[in-house]
Amino acid sequence: MFEDIIGNMRGDFDIKPIEVMNLQPLVLAYIGDAIYEAYVRTMLVVNKKTNVNMLHKMSVKFVKAKAQSDTVKRIMDRLTAEEQDVVRRGRNAKSATVPKHAEVTDYRYSTGYEALVGYLYLTKQTERLMDILRMSVEDGSQE
Repeated sequence: MFEDIIGNMRGDFDIKPIEVMNLQPLVLAYIGDAIYEAYVRTMLVVNKKTNVNMLHKMSVKFVKAKAQSDTVKRIMDRLTAEEQDVVRRGRNAKSATVPKHAEVTDYRYSTGYEALVGYLYLTKQTERLMDILRMSVEDGSQE
């Protein structure tokens, strides 16, 4: 279901893989953040029949910087060399903002994770993106 939606949505826009690699890591993280948030919200709405306030509280456990940082560290050995490079680029990107509710290292790793999600989305690697998203919400990605 979710893979069909993002596959169809991504199909409306034409960008070559080389152009994706030339995007700034923070741009990849920008789109990756939205894709991951949509995945988590979809998962919760389908699996947890509750009110919006509770859905929001549950989603924060997945999407906050600490959870994303823990996730990327947990799955790093399952990433390809190219994917690890995207994470490193995202992690090392200099952001103009300073996190208010996160440690700087967690914030940087979470940016690397979001860059990876954005990269896989924009390069139309939907099957691999779904693998990463599923790994991300396995036990251990929330407190």
